[in-house]
Amino acid sequence: MSALAFALVLAAAVTHAAWNIIAHGVSRAGTPFLWWGAVGGTAVWIGVVPFTGGLGTDDVLAFLLGVGVSGVLHVAYMAVLQRGYREGNLSTVYATARGTGPFLSVIVAVLVLGERPSALALTGVAAIILGVVAIGLVDRGRADRSRRLDPGLVFGLLTGVAIAVYTIWDANAVRTWNLSPVAFMVGTMLLEIPFYSLGVRGRWAAVRALGRTQWKRIVAFSILSPLSYILVLTAIQIAPVALVAPLREVSVVVVSLFGVFALKESRPGWRLAASAVVAGGIVLLAL
Repeated sequence: MSALAFALVLAAAVTHAAWNIIAHGVSRAGTPFLWWGAVGGTAVWIGVVPFTGGLGTDDVLAFLLGVGVSGVLHVAYMAVLQRGYREGNLSTVYATARGTGPFLSVIVAVLVLGERPSALALTGVAAIILGVVAIGLVDRGRADRSRRLDPGLVFGLLTGVAIAVYTIWDANAVRTWNLSPVAFMVGTMLLEIPFYSLGVRGRWAAVRALGRTQWKRIVAFSILSPLSYILVLTAIQIAPVALVAPLREVSVVVVSLFGVFALKESRPGWRLAASAVVAGGIVLLAL
């Protein structure tokens, strides 16, 4: 991986971790928070589009197809994720999704996109995925013995599939049609608004209340969340998806370390050991 792509993905991971830390708690508001995120992100970033190459292409239909499909995929991802958090253990869903998504992205990138990472890079990918899963499993409670299949595992896998699908689609779209990452992100968020508006119908009082009480966090989310994915999309244009997808999960490590040192969360030794495994994978990708 080139030094520029490596720096972009690491910056994306830190940015992603930052908005997760800032928005900790308020994001549990569910669809009202997602609505504000889509509206706020569009409002913040739409003014940047003219200064970052416009659409990036003269083929407006290609741009609309790219962002249209991406918008649907991202909404589907959030719907499955939120359902998983309602039905299963949070840590199970999180660990399964964050491990499965990059793993499937690597497989599809190799088989479909024809990417050929080196053996050393693939070893680094494996280390990152294993470390991320280990971090997610730290606080996993005992599964409900009365159920034959843990619903958290099921929805975690579905969420991982959704992550892989939107990652591959977005990568192929921005590469094939040479789309501007900023315009692509704005277009995707803009198309998410109608879906989330349907989700909050009859709950507009809750949406307004959330905006009044949590506007600072919503503004931070509106700036940082799109920025983190814009950096990823930019990196995907110059580096293999098979390397970018796992490396962006470094954000999980940053949040975990914040939990250890700032929030004094349990089992710090396990968290630090798993983070060290991810760090080893990062080193291998950087070689």
